[in-house]
Amino acid sequence: MNIVLIAVIVLGGTGVILASVIFLTARKFKVFEDPKIDEVQQALPAANCGGCGYPGCRNFAEACVKSENLDGLFCPVGGNEVMKSVASILGREAVQAEPMLAVLRCNGTCAHRPKTNQYEGVSSCMAASLLYGGDTACTYGCLGMGDCVAVCQFDALSMDKETGLPVVDEAKCTACGACVRACPKNLFELRKKGPKSRRIFVSCMNKDKGALARKGCAVACIGCGKCEQVCAFDAITIKDNLAYIDYNACRLCRKCVEVCPTNSIWELNFPPRKKAAEQDVPAGTETGKNTASV
Repeated sequence: MNIVLIAVIVLGGTGVILASVIFLTARKFKVFEDPKIDEVQQALPAANCGGCGYPGCRNFAEACVKSENLDGLFCPVGGNEVMKSVASILGREAVQAEPMLAVLRCNGTCAHRPKTNQYEGVSSCMAASLLYGGDTACTYGCLGMGDCVAVCQFDALSMDKETGLPVVDEAKCTACGACVRACPKNLFELRKKGPKSRRIFVSCMNKDKGALARKGCAVACIGCGKCEQVCAFDAITIKDNLAYIDYNACRLCRKCVEVCPTNSIWELNFPPRKKAAEQDVPAGTETGKNTASV
């Protein structure tokens, strides 16, 4: 028999045997995938931002399908409407969550936090933070190189050239948390959007003692505790010389804002404070006291 023909037969037989082994192995170890995973994935916004806590929308869809309920599962980009769709597909109760937004806990603008040196390295907050504390006396503040802007998929962040700080666009922010993970100084926090988008928080992360913190930034929190003392809802705590406002306990009364000596507590989207109405002064009187002779 021709050697070439023998070789063809042997190779062909080997291929058939290997193909059979592969086929039988695939059948034996075949993993069933619920078709609802595809349905749920199609209902998601396909942002793959990781804001849900999973690597991508596909992984989140699998988690939704495999879980007994949707507790602890939420898509921040799609919000409540998307979760209603997911719940409808799976025949479960929809999970409602209050809208969240990213806030920057730093008000160290160029005016408040003067530079003490000049950085000339790689234009990256992460790289700069590995080398030194920053170009100002405050080692806790924003480095201003825009790592947060670069990772935002929704164009919700931009750098303000005048202040040197990133600005959050509330209309575009989806609370995906990308900026939170990207900031090496941990300056971003996801907080409840609040009624009428009103929020109160300490815009500072400086943990130095009062005098040193104030030296580094004119609007730094000095941990004086005045805000904690006036809060009737136990929403404020002081730790490591820094005040923190719990947004779950805060009732937006704004008393803490009034007593803060360094203006480090921010109040966003509130109406202007009402000025005390001037009392009517009767004729012939001065500052409410009668000056007429008796």
